[in-house]
Amino acid sequence: MDILIKPTLKLFISFAILMVQYGNAERVPALFVFGDSLVDVGNNNFLNSIAKSNYFPYGIDFNMQPTGRFCNGKTFVDIIGEMLGVPYPSPFADPNTAGVKLLGGVNYASAAAGILDESGQHYGERYSLRQQVLNFETTLDQLRTMMGHDNLTSFLAKSIAISVFGSNDYINNYLMPSIYSSSFNYNPAQFSNLLLNRYAPQLLTLYNLGIRKMFIAGIGPLGCIPNQRATGQAAPGRCVDYVNDILGTFNQGLKSLVDQLNKRPGAIVTYGNTYGAVGDILNNPSTYGFNVVEKGCCGIGRNQGQITCLPFAYPCTNRDQYVFWDAFHPTQAANVILARRAFYGPPLDTYPLNIQQMTLIH
Repeated sequence: MDILIKPTLKLFISFAILMVQYGNAERVPALFVFGDSLVDVGNNNFLNSIAKSNYFPYGIDFNMQPTGRFCNGKTFVDIIGEMLGVPYPSPFADPNTAGVKLLGGVNYASAAAGILDESGQHYGERYSLRQQVLNFETTLDQLRTMMGHDNLTSFLAKSIAISVFGSNDYINNYLMPSIYSSSFNYNPAQFSNLLLNRYAPQLLTLYNLGIRKMFIAGIGPLGCIPNQRATGQAAPGRCVDYVNDILGTFNQGLKSLVDQLNKRPGAIVTYGNTYGAVGDILNNPSTYGFNVVEKGCCGIGRNQGQITCLPFAYPCTNRDQYVFWDAFHPTQAANVILARRAFYGPPLDTYPLNIQQMTLIH
């Protein structure tokens, strides 16, 4: 005789199994990801945006499947998730991201998104930082219904949030004076302070909503990405120093913000020194197995960076030897190194703790 199980009971049983699988066997039950195209896993596929990567050759090394990841293979957060033993968090915008799927976490990241609402607006729809935090609140409402208030509090305290923001506020705002007025209204130090003053309240909101463990990535050396080298503002083989120089105030301020957040009860927040880690790769490429640092594996024009990777373009074949996949984003090979440094690295890479150390604190 078949036993009929009510849908709500099925959900509860599934939840119980997953909590045993992830909540007990693993120190970290879920990963919540906020950010831009460096960590987007397909949210923009569902938005009215031209900032998309749901076409070949994106995903050529991800089972030959373009998923909306802006990479030839795995992103930084894919690799961190594997190290933590959690499933790849599904994109928030996917209608199938509901129910049991929420228990491994959710990815809210959106290509072209910035800390400022207006950053990247010339690409069309995107989830800005502010909207991503609102989307997280929507997820929490669903999780609260599934597991109850007390279980949710414990679940969130053990989970890890990763936040990767700021690049688009520069390359798709401040450094684009033909479209955005910010560089006329603010000098570089003022602009970085504006970003930090908008970023801080949103990170505090995540804390107030129950997140306790956060990895907050700084901005990498944007003056070295193929898109910026392709502007011709620097000599061949050189990065655009002005672009790199204006990022210092933001990164230092973000590190100070981490110190402030860590004064709150139970907060375990860490700063990822993306600038230093990527800079080390670019300065010592052969140490890491790279031999092409100045151009993208897939792109058109100077440095393969004037026009980014187009549908069905032919990418380079030696992708593991390239630091950059397209005009803006690292290859999977570079992401593996960055993820390892974030997970295992010393305080110079990830301050004051690395991700592995974060997981050991209860």
